[in-house]
Amino acid sequence: MGITRPVCRALAPHLTRRYAKDVKFGADARALMLQGVDLLADAVAVTMGPKGRTVIIEQSWGSPKVTKDGVTVAKSIDLKDKYKNIGAKLVQDVANNTNEEAGDGTTTATVLARAIAKEGFDTISKGANPVEIRRGVMVAVEKVIGELKRLSKPVTTPEEIAQVATISANGDHEVVARFTSIGELTRN
Repeated sequence: MGITRPVCRALAPHLTRRYAKDVKFGADARALMLQGVDLLADAVAVTMGPKGRTVIIEQSWGSPKVTKDGVTVAKSIDLKDKYKNIGAKLVQDVANNTNEEAGDGTTTATVLARAIAKEGFDTISKGANPVEIRRGVMVAVEKVIGELKRLSKPVTTPEEIAQVATISANGDHEVVARFTSIGELTRN
C-alpha cells in the first residue's frame, strides 16, 4: 500500500484532465457574440405580429413543434459555438424576462435587444466606455417605461378585453371566444 500511494501521486498530475481556456476579447469576441444575437433574433423576428410566420422546432423526442411564440423559439436555440451562444443567451434572457413580466411582447423585445446590442457594440468598438453605455441604456429604458405608462390606458370593457385577447391569440377566434366566455363566467 505504501508503494502504490506514491505511484498514484506521481501519476495524478498526468491523469487529471486540464482543459485549455479559450479566451477571446475585444472586437473578435464582440463579433462572435453579435453573430449569436443575430441568429437568435432572425429566428424569432419572423414570428412578429399578426402576420408573423410559424417556426418549426426540432425536438429530441417526438414530432417537431410548430409555434409562432417568440419566447418558445428563443428558448429552443442553443448554438455550438460558445461565444455565439453567449450572445444568443443574452437575448434569450431578454425574451424570458419579458415573458415573465408581461406575458407577451417577447418578439418585439428580442428585436429591440438586437438593435441595442448592435449599437452598443458599435459604440464600444469606437472607444466608448461599456459601463457608460450600459448606464445610458438603463436611463433610456426608464424613460421609455415612463412614456409607455403615460400613453397606456386601462382595458375595462368586454370589447376591449376581446381585442387584447385577439392580439394575444394571434387572431385565433376560437381561443378568443373561449377566453371571453370564461371572462363572462367570472364576472357573474
